[in-house]
Amino acid sequence: MTLEESPHLVLGRVRFLLECIQYFRETKPLPESLCYVPKDVYYKICRDSQSVIYTGKNYIPVWESPRLSKKISKFIKFKIELRKGACIRATGEEYLNSYGLWVKMNKEQMEEYKSGCQLEEGWIVLGRNADGWNRLQPVESLDRIQNEQLLYGYGHKTVNRWEQVVDAKYSHIAGQNIKIAEMDEVAVKRLRYIPPNWTYECDEDLIHYLHDAKDRETENFSNVSQYLEKIEVSSEEGEASARLTDGLSETYWQSTSCEKPHWIRLHMKKNVIIKKLILLMDEMDSSFLPKKVNVYGKQSNDLKILNEIEIDNSSYLSGEACVLEFMHIFMPTIEIHILECEAGGMDTRIRGLKIIPQTLNVGMGTDVNADIFQSSNLTHYPKLARVEPDVLYQRAIVILRFSKILGNIITHLIPAWNYSIGTFLQLRYIRQFFLLIKQRSPLIVQLLKDTESESPAVLPNVVINRRLALKHRENPSFDPSYNNSIFSQMYFGLKYSKEIQTPLNYRWSARYTQWWKCTFVLENMIDGGGGFRESLSDISEELCPSQMDGPLPLPFFVRTSNQGNDTGESRDTYVPNPSCKDFAKYEWIGQLMGAAFRGNEFLVMAFPPIVWKQLTGEAVSWNKDYLAVDFMLVKLLETLEEIDEEAFEFQFGNELTYTTMLSDQRVVDLIPGGSHIPVKYEDRKEFIQLVQKARLQESRKQISAMKAGLVKVVPHIALSLLTWQEIEKKICGDPEITVEEIKKKAEYLDLEATDRRVTFLWEALTNFTNAMKSLQMHFQNLLPVPEPSTSQTIQVHRCVKRNYAMQPITACQ
Repeated sequence: MTLEESPHLVLGRVRFLLECIQYFRETKPLPESLCYVPKDVYYKICRDSQSVIYTGKNYIPVWESPRLSKKISKFIKFKIELRKGACIRATGEEYLNSYGLWVKMNKEQMEEYKSGCQLEEGWIVLGRNADGWNRLQPVESLDRIQNEQLLYGYGHKTVNRWEQVVDAKYSHIAGQNIKIAEMDEVAVKRLRYIPPNWTYECDEDLIHYLHDAKDRETENFSNVSQYLEKIEVSSEEGEASARLTDGLSETYWQSTSCEKPHWIRLHMKKNVIIKKLILLMDEMDSSFLPKKVNVYGKQSNDLKILNEIEIDNSSYLSGEACVLEFMHIFMPTIEIHILECEAGGMDTRIRGLKIIPQTLNVGMGTDVNADIFQSSNLTHYPKLARVEPDVLYQRAIVILRFSKILGNIITHLIPAWNYSIGTFLQLRYIRQFFLLIKQRSPLIVQLLKDTESESPAVLPNVVINRRLALKHRENPSFDPSYNNSIFSQMYFGLKYSKEIQTPLNYRWSARYTQWWKCTFVLENMIDGGGGFRESLSDISEELCPSQMDGPLPLPFFVRTSNQGNDTGESRDTYVPNPSCKDFAKYEWIGQLMGAAFRGNEFLVMAFPPIVWKQLTGEAVSWNKDYLAVDFMLVKLLETLEEIDEEAFEFQFGNELTYTTMLSDQRVVDLIPGGSHIPVKYEDRKEFIQLVQKARLQESRKQISAMKAGLVKVVPHIALSLLTWQEIEKKICGDPEITVEEIKKKAEYLDLEATDRRVTFLWEALTNFTNAMKSLQMHFQNLLPVPEPSTSQTIQVHRCVKRNYAMQPITACQ
């Protein structure tokens, strides 16, 4: 029974999610149903991956541990002789590493094959990565089924998968006689284990690490050519192979014959078994889009159909259509036949192919590889690096299980999101889990498509005087109304433009690449898009200047205390000015951010995480988020809370009053007449709470105005499906500073690029976190990293002596 067919299952899973959310937030052991592992699973030998049962004699080695060294033979403790038609009984606890997929046997199960076995647990290999498929496959034991039917009746149903156990425990469907198979208590205990000092922030770090690992895996799969010997097409061969495999959305193969079917023939490299074969499309190709597709496989001269698919609108919107998945055997040749095109079109247009190869078929567990959790891979995740790799692996399994349940019911939750005042608002606490949900991308694409509007028929023209704007930027005190700024000239120019009959709503397709055109005073420039992009860049620079020591041209944002004090993280960021009440312009800023989100332009807004979280509705916390705004204040309040009375009186006396300084440097009362009321030792915790509340809410109205503009352009529901990091990246571009970008702009003065000292330099920077790289670049006046199109370079030279004042990056002797 599917979720669509049973509201009981949906409600049960909602109850389950809410319980898990509470456990995650409070760092409690997760429910047993989420961590369920069956105690008994039966396996048989398969001669090939089509599950043909092998009836010969085989010897299955039992290993002491799946964590192998180079001398793997010493870990084999004994071998099981598997006779004709026999099964191996093991647990459902699986372990996946680079060697292969393992399953655990407990002491009782091993005693069946070797009496007096001294091992508490042993491990057998279900399948090796080198083979690409499982040698041992789980099967139902007829004896066990018959015994259970005699014991519980023929209407009895036993469940032994964790998803089934979740539904059985939380759905409460009347009239169903469901029994849960006995669980492996040791395995369940491992999955429920919480390591010392573990917090929800550690779970968030682990989620991001899993997401990053998935991205790296996708990048590895992006080179389709590595899996293909060659490509043939039905017509217009020429550069077809390159166009289908170059990874560029601008290029495509287009058939030139009106005769159908059009086809693409893939000659696969040896032993590449397809897990997913995906056609890449562009929804703007209209009648060229493939509609009805058949996929065939060829072994020897035998061509047999593997799949028939009719591509729907959601695939067109997402730009991807999976036409074949979960193959279990190697097919030397795959043929894709396009039988029909959208709207009766004659020819087809395919913009690329994506192939994900089959690895091992993981049954009870998950396909995360335990080897990725070695401490050497966790340099950028210090909280995780202190935890045992196997503990991280077990925690990753339950996180991925939870994410799977969340993804399965997300479509049932989203329509009610805006109208929920309790239950579904809990999801904002686990926004980071959305990174692992595959169902959300097509949802977001659909939401943006449904709210898209027609682009303006005529581009509005705005007259800009950049000389006046430059003078204003150099000395804003000459123009307190900031009317000469690019921002104001754009704001009023668009507001009163003759070409605009109604206010711009900015909800255009990403294909609308120029929102306005600029006429620059005393500059001989025809704006074909460059002037527009320059104006957007100028607005970003005026709102959040990249130079940390210059005047602020506009009043909308102020530097964080961290930037002023040169302490803590995010020293180059800005927060909304609590004193600025020009909410209409804050709303326009939000609209520009929304337009950048929908389009392909960037509006670089240097905000700390707390501002992005408030814009997107994520939960914020003082201890975690305000460190990036005012590090010294957070530490001061921590000290104040822990201080003893004698030290308090000595340090503060009657000088500490019920006031606090906001980010705009205004001192405000925390209570009526607070500047005249000293804080007493016994009231210090109340004072701390008042300070935290005042600082957390100081820019609340300004952020609300920005958010009002943002959601006018981007549906609130779409924002709710994304993390603040993803929204920041979509609006501002990637904030990560990569070593590769620095290398590209490196100029070597008195040493070669191959010098070992240069190698050590790049290795050191590679191990830096992004915050550390940002501090390094700022220290040496190298941010922002020069754009590839500019001639600006980063100098790398030999350091003869320790000179900490030097500006270029140095490779020391």
